[in-house]
Amino acid sequence: MNVVIILLCVLLPLLIMFLTYKSSFLNKVGSIIIAYVIGVILGLTGLIPDTEQVHSLQTNIASATIPLAIPLLLFSSDIRSWVRLAPAFIKSTVCGLLGCAVAITIGFLLYGKGNTQMFANIGGMLTGLYTGGNANLASLKVALGVDDSTYIVVSAYSTMLSAVYLFFVIIAGKRVLRLFMPDFKEDKTKEDKSISIENHDKELFWGLFRKDNLKNLLLSLLLTVVIIALGVGVAKLFPKDMFQSVFILSISLFAILSSLNKKVRGLKRTFELGTYFILVFSIAVASQVSLKTLTEIDTNIFLFTTIATLGALFFHVLFAALLRIDTDTTLTTSISLICSPPFAPVIGSALKNKAVIGPGIAVGLFGYAIGTYLGFFIAKFLLFIA
Repeated sequence: MNVVIILLCVLLPLLIMFLTYKSSFLNKVGSIIIAYVIGVILGLTGLIPDTEQVHSLQTNIASATIPLAIPLLLFSSDIRSWVRLAPAFIKSTVCGLLGCAVAITIGFLLYGKGNTQMFANIGGMLTGLYTGGNANLASLKVALGVDDSTYIVVSAYSTMLSAVYLFFVIIAGKRVLRLFMPDFKEDKTKEDKSISIENHDKELFWGLFRKDNLKNLLLSLLLTVVIIALGVGVAKLFPKDMFQSVFILSISLFAILSSLNKKVRGLKRTFELGTYFILVFSIAVASQVSLKTLTEIDTNIFLFTTIATLGALFFHVLFAALLRIDTDTTLTTSISLICSPPFAPVIGSALKNKAVIGPGIAVGLFGYAIGTYLGFFIAKFLLFIA
């Protein structure tokens, strides 16, 4: 069965690429959306078994593809554009952190009265999770003394709701936000005409398989492997609990430095190859959704988690709209905070905007750094106001 799952994760993205190449409609829908839909169907129909062993394999596949994707997606980056984007991303990150704190406080006031200690701890864990990711969730479990059963339930619900959240952002997020927020736009002034915003509006990913691209792809993969090896080496110099964040930061930094070289930046189809690995990641993650997760629900914890997840988006968007921050920046920072740094390439690919990937990863890594501290503070704050 393991071989079948690996083949599905590896081959289905190739089918998706071919279909989006052949169908203009599917190309407009977007390969990322199609991958998530297929993944969810595989999980809900039971075609992929809902077992701990299978979920472990799916997680390993997802974990393996992101380090391959990030350098490939960043090789063609234009760092000059990031300098211009930085102020908006900083403001949007502050909006995201405030939005998360407000949503969790409201959820606690509505559903946390029965067991204030437990729900304060859940609020703290969700703050860490939606600021930095699962590493913060796990560290806060220990720091706050949360029992295993509560931790597992919160982790399951947050995973399910984050998937729904991600679906909404990818499928309809930009369409909804642009009704009352400005679009991500290239600066048209003469001074900034040299800045590339790196939008990919009509990528035909099937072009990856042309023979004249083979040399470029092999070189880019070789460079990616070297960068991953360097990233592992750097991460091993730090404490084990910092490995993931240091590793992501390291490979991102090495990829960005590589992009300063014109020959690296000129390698063809690196973004498309990186997107292939993002599709593998998407299939592996989305196929973990199961009927069991959807049916066995603790109502209060589920509602608290729902308010925390959807409320974080609502208040983030509200604050960002008041500051006139653009759609792509808002969506990227929101996904990077709530779903962690590896999802910055996912949303960047879905938005067809490579310029937001690098800053998005930086936002997620910042969340990693402060998530545990912010979560611990929020847990104590919720107990104080109870």
